[in-house]
Amino acid sequence: MADAAEDAKQKEALNGQLKEYIAEWRKTREKEEEELKKLKEKQAKRKEIRAEQEKKLNQSKKEEEEKLRKEENEKKAKEAEEKKKRLEEAEAKRQEMLEAQKAGKEGDGKKKSAAGGDAKDARKEMSKTKEQLEEEKKIALSIRIKPLEVEAMDSDELKAKANEIFNIIVQLETDKYDYEQRKLTQELDLKELKERQKAQLRQKALKKGLDPEALVGKYPPMIRMYSKYERRTDTRTYDDRKKLYEGGWEVIRAESLDAIWKEKYEEWSKRPSKRLPKWFGERPGKKAGDPETPEGEGEEGGDEAPAADEEEDYEEEEEEEEEEEEEEE
Repeated sequence: MADAAEDAKQKEALNGQLKEYIAEWRKTREKEEEELKKLKEKQAKRKEIRAEQEKKLNQSKKEEEEKLRKEENEKKAKEAEEKKKRLEEAEAKRQEMLEAQKAGKEGDGKKKSAAGGDAKDARKEMSKTKEQLEEEKKIALSIRIKPLEVEAMDSDELKAKANEIFNIIVQLETDKYDYEQRKLTQELDLKELKERQKAQLRQKALKKGLDPEALVGKYPPMIRMYSKYERRTDTRTYDDRKKLYEGGWEVIRAESLDAIWKEKYEEWSKRPSKRLPKWFGERPGKKAGDPETPEGEGEEGGDEAPAADEEEDYEEEEEEEEEEEEEEE
């Protein structure tokens, strides 16, 4: 019985501890849930703030883009107006020029000034893009082609307008034909000028010693070298190099050898005459009572000395050598 009472007490103590633990766990869980709720609320508030900021940024960007678009549109409109004004002025001037040409009032000076202006206008036209040309074409056509009010016209007015348009078409066709003929003449003139230029370039190449077709091509001629190791430019003319390839190199080699031989011969002829060396201060072959040879005498008169004196000296030396041999025997 005592054991059963003790077991019951232990169970009650354990149950009490478990209840306390569960109560504490619930309290901590409630605190964590409250903290999570607070964090979620903060996150939601931050998201709202960020969304508002993004909206404001997008609105400001849209406003800036709209401002830029408006400015660009205004600039384009201003440029279009300016172009239209310029084209209207050019068209008015052109009409005046055409009327003056038809009436025959223009002089030579005016023609020259008009030609200079045409050249400048042509340069400007060449520098323009296709889009600019299309825009200018549209504006020019809108200026030139005026709308016809056919409904408000009578039969006589319509006939007069038709005749006027017919005359304009005839005039335009005649101008077109004139311009085509002028283009053909200009092309022929350009061809002739190119041929003259080629002839001048051929003459220039021949003067410089190059091939006649060297300067005519698209690229400049290659620099000819004597040797790829020496890197010295070949200054000989084209005819000289042609002669070398045709066998002139042997002639040049013979001429160079002849010149070298002449130079060596001149050096050899200018040399001083040979003198025999002095032994013990006396010249060989000197006899008793002969005067001493002054220094430099052999050099000055070496070329003029006759061969007979040399032979005599040689014979005397041989005789002396024979006498000495006899005395020794």
